[in-house]
Amino acid sequence: MSTATSTIITAQMVNDLRGVTGAGLLDCKKALTEANGNVDEATTILRKKGAASAAKKADRVTKEGLIESYIHVGGKVGVLIEINCETDFVARNDDFKSFCKDICLQIAAANPLYVSRDQVPEAEVAKERDIAAAQVLGKPPAAVQKIVEGKIDKFYSTICLLDQPFVKLPEKSVKDKLTELITKIGENIQIRRFARFQLGA
Repeated sequence: MSTATSTIITAQMVNDLRGVTGAGLLDCKKALTEANGNVDEATTILRKKGAASAAKKADRVTKEGLIESYIHVGGKVGVLIEINCETDFVARNDDFKSFCKDICLQIAAANPLYVSRDQVPEAEVAKERDIAAAQVLGKPPAAVQKIVEGKIDKFYSTICLLDQPFVKLPEKSVKDKLTELITKIGENIQIRRFARFQLGA
């Protein structure tokens, strides 16, 4: 019986993965072992587990948190945001505070209109779907459905905060960053609402 060669998982590899994902040391070591030392694969494993962990916490009540503000240099753009967590202890956590600041910057830079997809009026989505369908007239029906759904996803990633590429790390979405924080901190965290002000708009 042949045995597969396995990569030795070093403390440095575990620390590096932890730095990238924010996951616990033991979780990072398990993911690296499962991925046979492949960092990209280990990151995917942790992200999948993080999503599952975040989903389990989604029903927990979030009555604590922070109201964070940001005024852009020159005073032409301002953001006010409410992000909730379960306990006051987490609201004082540096990672949580840093996330709140980052989301203010995100909103100032990317100008989302809604927090999540469920807040977008159905009429707005239907209108966008009609426009997308009109743009692909004449293509095979199987292709039309895929193209329209792709355009709708792109539409959401423009107007929904959670769907937007994270300004500081565009290969991840804001939702990915939120999921990572929930996994790292161990509490439900929700971006409740925001207001973005632009001079003259």
